Amino acid sequence: MEYCARIGTYLGALSTAVALAALAACGGPVAAPPAEHPMSMPAPAATAAVQPVAASIVTIANFAFSPAAATVPVGTTVTWSNSDSAPHDISGGPLHSPTLNQGQTWSYTFSKAGTYSYICSIHPYMKGSVTVT
Repeated sequence: MEYCARIGTYLGALSTAVALAALAACGGPVAAPPAEHPMSMPAPAATAAVQPVAASIVTIANFAFSPAAATVPVGTTVTWSNSDSAPHDISGGPLHSPTLNQGQTWSYTFSKAGTYSYICSIHPYMKGSVTVT
């Protein structure tokens, strides 16, 4: 993590130097760059607002469920497909898949209306839900 911060600081300083050189070439005012270049990181995808979408296939990729929130009618079979190189599972309520390796799938048929929240028990920050109408 420290290495990434150093790279970000270096890239920030480099982009500032290029901008200052371009400004100087145009005859504009030139100021010294600040000593530290704060980096802003986007919020993790897991904290972003999620709108439910109609889906019967949930892809597991980049350590996330996509879509993170699905809406399906009663009787729908939802299939989870692991596209990550890491193993994942689906765990929560009645959902208990085996560990899925890359390329493997698991399906569950929803017979009752309700909202079913689940996680990957191997990577608990991975969260998803299926709303059954």
